[in-house]
Amino acid sequence: MDGWLVHEIAPGMRVVSTRAMRPLSPALETEVARIWQAAVSAQPKLFNGHIFTADVITPELISGHWTEFRRSLAQIERPELYDDLKVRSLAVNGVIRCDEGVLIARRSRRAVYQAGQWQLPPAGSVERRAERADGTVDIERQLLEELEEELGLPATNIVATIPLCLVEHPGSHVTDLGMVMRTTVDAATLLRAHAASGNTEYEDVSVLPIERILSLGQDMMPTVPVFLRHMLSLRT
Repeated sequence: MDGWLVHEIAPGMRVVSTRAMRPLSPALETEVARIWQAAVSAQPKLFNGHIFTADVITPELISGHWTEFRRSLAQIERPELYDDLKVRSLAVNGVIRCDEGVLIARRSRRAVYQAGQWQLPPAGSVERRAERADGTVDIERQLLEELEEELGLPATNIVATIPLCLVEHPGSHVTDLGMVMRTTVDAATLLRAHAASGNTEYEDVSVLPIERILSLGQDMMPTVPVFLRHMLSLRT
């Protein structure tokens, strides 16, 4: 966890868009465009949508704005650009818990971010579609949509969602919001839903006891033990 920053959050924490995206300097725009074109050449399906980035994080409120995905990607490729781009892209990260354990998955080795790492799915950047008319962001809606897209599991199979904490990556400044997703379906149903979805974002999906997940070692994203320990402290 060297350099990874954990932000504690309060019950009822809100996410709000408070300003517009600012233009880049000509030199920075050229570099962001160069990195983006190289990424698209390698992965033509990449899409430059708008994602939420946090400007200020407090336990009660995350305020920020919508920015282009390509700016976040540029910062992932070159972390030193944070001084100019100031992107802290907010991502939702579910912790699906059933009677047999917790769902864990290995990210594709072709992924743009943390390729080949074990992660708690579903996970994804907070996209513009989650914005309400008043500028607040519906985090739960985004997470449930990721659930169906990545794992083929309908939102009706989730009986409760509980926010845990935020974990900020020291290089890319991607900031993951962990949320418990309690389900009544069993492990076999979870795995069948993923297999039927045809989604290839994850190379391997399993349901394991928490103690087994915590023993996965260096191939595990640092967010995983943080979210699991927060979940255990809540006794969810």
